[in-house]
Amino acid sequence: MKKSLKKRFRRFFRYLYGWGLIQWFLAVVYYVLIWFVYFTSKKDISGLDILKKYGRKPAIFVFWHGRTMMLSPVIALTRVRGYAMADPRKDGRAIAKMEKLFGLRTLYGSSANGGVSVLKRGISILNNGKYCLALSPDGPRGPSMRFHDGALYFAKMTGAPIIPVCYSSSRPWFLNRWDRYLLTKPFSVIAGTVGEPIFIDRKTKIEDFETIRKHLEDLMVEQANNLDKRFTCFKPEQDLTPENFKDKAVIL
Repeated sequence: MKKSLKKRFRRFFRYLYGWGLIQWFLAVVYYVLIWFVYFTSKKDISGLDILKKYGRKPAIFVFWHGRTMMLSPVIALTRVRGYAMADPRKDGRAIAKMEKLFGLRTLYGSSANGGVSVLKRGISILNNGKYCLALSPDGPRGPSMRFHDGALYFAKMTGAPIIPVCYSSSRPWFLNRWDRYLLTKPFSVIAGTVGEPIFIDRKTKIEDFETIRKHLEDLMVEQANNLDKRFTCFKPEQDLTPENFKDKAVIL
C-alpha cells in the first residue's frame, strides 16, 4: 500500500514538474538557496582571471554534470555572457530557467537529442564572437565523468578553447543518483578551479579525437579528485548511467 502511494505521489510530482509555472517557481527557490549557500561560505577559486578573460568571447567551458551548483553564482558575478547547453526534456527546461536567472541563455539539445542541429547552432553562437558555451561533456544521461565528443567538434570548427572547470566543498552532500550531484551546504568552504585553455587545431583529424578526448577526460577527473582530496570527500565513480545506477552497490 505504501509503495503504491509513493509511486502515485512521484507520478503526480513529475506531472506538476512539467508545468512551466511550477518550473519557474522551483527555479526561483533554487536561485535563492544557491545564493544563500554562496554568501554564507568562504570561497577559494583559482583561475578567475581566465574566466573573466574568456567569459564574454568564444570559449567552451566544460564541467561534470554533477558539479554545477556553485558554478552558477561565480558565472553571474564575473558577468559571463554565454549559452548553457540543456536537455530539452522537462528536467533540463527547469534547470535552464534557473540558469537564466543567473544570466545564461539556453541552447537546448544533446548528443542523444538533436545532436546535428545543436552542433550547428553552437558553432553559430561561437562564431558570433560575443558568447561562450557552457556544457557538461558527460550529460545529460552519462556515463558519469566520461568526456563525450561534442565539445571537441565545437572547438575544432570554431577555434574556441576548451576550458575545464570544477569545484568541491568542505560540507558536501552527494546525491544518491548516477552523476553523484554535489550539493553544498551553507557555511562551507568552496574550492574551485578554472583550468588553462586548451585549443584544438582546425586541421586536427577526426581519428585523432580519441587521444584528445582521453587527455581532457583524465585532466577533468584529476581536477575533481584534487579538489575532493582537499576536503577528504567521497570519490564519485565513472561510467554510471541512470539505467545502470540502480544495479550497482555504491556506498557513500
